[in-house]
Amino acid sequence: MRTDEFDFALPEDRIALRPAVPRDAARLLVVRPGQAVEREDRIVGDLPSLLRSGDALVVNDTKVMPANLHGRRLGRGVGSGADDREPAIAATLTKRLDGSRWRALVRPAKRLKTGDVVRFGSEGRVCFLDQLDATVEAKGEAGEVTFAFAFHGAALDDALAERGDMPLPPYIGSRREVDERDRTDYQTMFARQEGSVAAPTAGLHFTENLVRALRERGIALHRVTLHVGPGTFLPVKADDTSGHRMHPEWGAVSAETAAALNVTRGAGGRIVAVGSTSLRLIESAAAEDGTLAAYGGETALFITPGYRFRAVDAMLTNFHLPRSTLFMLVAAFCGLDIMRRAYAHAIDSGYRFYSYGDACLLFRAH
Repeated sequence: MRTDEFDFALPEDRIALRPAVPRDAARLLVVRPGQAVEREDRIVGDLPSLLRSGDALVVNDTKVMPANLHGRRLGRGVGSGADDREPAIAATLTKRLDGSRWRALVRPAKRLKTGDVVRFGSEGRVCFLDQLDATVEAKGEAGEVTFAFAFHGAALDDALAERGDMPLPPYIGSRREVDERDRTDYQTMFARQEGSVAAPTAGLHFTENLVRALRERGIALHRVTLHVGPGTFLPVKADDTSGHRMHPEWGAVSAETAAALNVTRGAGGRIVAVGSTSLRLIESAAAEDGTLAAYGGETALFITPGYRFRAVDAMLTNFHLPRSTLFMLVAAFCGLDIMRRAYAHAIDSGYRFYSYGDACLLFRAH
């Protein structure tokens, strides 16, 4: 399909810069394709009444790393004056390679070459971490570099946690400074397994009260892990969706979770994915007949209209970027025309978009 079919105009004032308080007070647009009432305006706190006893929610328990680092290159001046400073370097860590080496996206990458040293921060709150240096071990395409850090293991983890900022998406980070509040706001209550550079944002809407109400309703909650990579923010640049390739992301579904979800399906319950990450992982773990098995490894599943869903019956998700793989996924789930109407309604009705915004509860078109 043509990529421009997934484009739409969004007023800038619809982009949320902070989450709702409390989290489950966010608005919720319910979309039921093929029903007499196609759309319904609710709030996330109504979720238990919108699902049935015997349904099962699947949440992503990945934890966002404070993966954004800011520093300066050392040792190669930019001019002849004594006051010339080395160029500022911004890095987003994307993948741990071993105890001291990380892959990262760097801006501006043209300022670095193999062998350069970058010093990230110098005003540490812990004295022995006053300097965090990294050597450029290799350079790849599109701003990707491999850093070998001076620290190793737990000491490096502490240094990164101290110096790093939460990697807010550019549509938020370009409009305000990242602050301490984001360290909790941009983390779901389910976060356990560190490894993401973006939050599984549908999970941001959950609170202890909401989880308690779901369980009292007889709705189970199961965890999977998919570490979200930087590709989640990238628009599709190809003119046709067939020309786009997803960045692989690592995920795991335990044998216990797979078995529990198979029991849910066998009893007539619905599998409800909390977020596109959970959905893509469950679909990657599903056989042709929808049966789930334990899964561990990378997935690069790209879902566009025409995809046949195997296991997921409904999904909770935020409102997504135009021309993004995420909007393509929800268009595949409910139908492109239906989602165009839903997004137009959301824009006209003042819904808040993107990572800190409101949510949709989507039921799959059949």
